[in-house]
Amino acid sequence: MPGNTDGAHKIAVLRPGAQVEGEFISRPNRFLGIVKIDGREELVHIHDPGRLEELLYNGNGVLVKRAEGPRRKTSWSLIAASYENQWIFTNSGYHRQISENLMNFLFAGADIRAEVRIGHSRLDFVVKNGDACTGVEIKGCTLTEDGKALFPDAPTERGRKHIETLVEMMDEGCGAVLVVLVFRKDSRCFAPNRRTDPAFARALENAVKKGLSVRPMLMEYDGETVWWTGEIGLC
Repeated sequence: MPGNTDGAHKIAVLRPGAQVEGEFISRPNRFLGIVKIDGREELVHIHDPGRLEELLYNGNGVLVKRAEGPRRKTSWSLIAASYENQWIFTNSGYHRQISENLMNFLFAGADIRAEVRIGHSRLDFVVKNGDACTGVEIKGCTLTEDGKALFPDAPTERGRKHIETLVEMMDEGCGAVLVVLVFRKDSRCFAPNRRTDPAFARALENAVKKGLSVRPMLMEYDGETVWWTGEIGLC
């Protein structure tokens, strides 16, 4: 992994392992959900800071996985939720694995360094190719309205600061890329969610004017594998 599929223009970027289906009941707080699994209500860890209101509601189908690690307070992790006959990948804990595989394609042959501190912030990746340098930040998107993939679905001061850090890198002569993992295969284009977080939207639009490259990567999850199926444009 990653590897090409047989004849299809898709690339496998993650296989999270065996999962079971459940029925979502409620979300007591940002990180905890209650899911009915095999007739029993279980506490499930939600590894996504977004609201996910169109995905996590009473009665909706979800995929969960047995938790790993002795220090875990919950026995299960949420992996995906059902939406209009598709599974939407909802676990941002796997974004690092997905993005590392993507980076090997986007910046093949370059020196790719992860979790690099830039000033008072930390970027997901800094890529060096000869004398050229590029800062790369990864964001995940699960919200789509009328074909428009929208990020964020909850206010994110941290996300805005990451955009400002990318601008700082451009001011120093480096390139800058925002990679958006779009997990809704019905998305036709990407836009910042101005209604939910106008400060982030302004920061992103100003950064684009200064040269930031925004690359929304369309993802598809079939219940076993996360596929990278292509790139969409900006709305």
